Amino acid sequence: MCGRFFRQDVTWADYHAALSILQPPEGVDPPESAYNIAPTQLAPILRHVPDRPGRAPIGEMAPAMWGLVPSWWKKPLSEKKFSTFRARSETVAESNTFRGAFRHHRCLVPASGFYEWSGPRGKRQPFGIGLRNRRWFCFAGLWDRAMIDGSEIDTFTILTTRPNDLMAGLHTRMPVILRPEDYARWLDADERKVEDLFEPFATEDMHAWPVDPAVGNVRNQGAALAAEV
Repeated sequence: MCGRFFRQDVTWADYHAALSILQPPEGVDPPESAYNIAPTQLAPILRHVPDRPGRAPIGEMAPAMWGLVPSWWKKPLSEKKFSTFRARSETVAESNTFRGAFRHHRCLVPASGFYEWSGPRGKRQPFGIGLRNRRWFCFAGLWDRAMIDGSEIDTFTILTTRPNDLMAGLHTRMPVILRPEDYARWLDADERKVEDLFEPFATEDMHAWPVDPAVGNVRNQGAALAAEV
């Protein structure tokens, strides 16, 4: 599920309209489009500015590596053998790897769509999946900060849930997609009753289309990867 995703150009005005607390940095352009984002790559996340106890939350966009490294991990990344680029929403609150981030470090992961592969081995067809009439949206994510080899590293993961009818034909899982009216609630770490947000996104609001198999190579980029073939 969702081992790759893509993001088209989005303006600061669009981000601010969806999340009013976001403070765009002065003189800095929003992230450029990216059409083949894969685990271990950097991608922007939206989060509350850390270390503001007792003060009104401010939102920021920050780069983070896809593949969460929990704060308690102290060894070199080369020794991390468990996969953390996705987290099951059903167990995230109890997971040793993710529960700390779930309680304190929730984030939004901006995207315009994601890719999934279907079919027999050797003839698997990639599909792009997105929302109807929506240029961008946000996955529910978690982020954490670890100290590795004397340097701080910020990383994130994307939550998954059971598939809706559209995704059931492609995979047994799908990413947790949030509606704009739920962004602030998800980011509020004091809000513990969020299980309802893990429901699969409505099938009628999503669509899927076949894309070029070139998306399977992480070195390939460009808008053509997300175009219907």
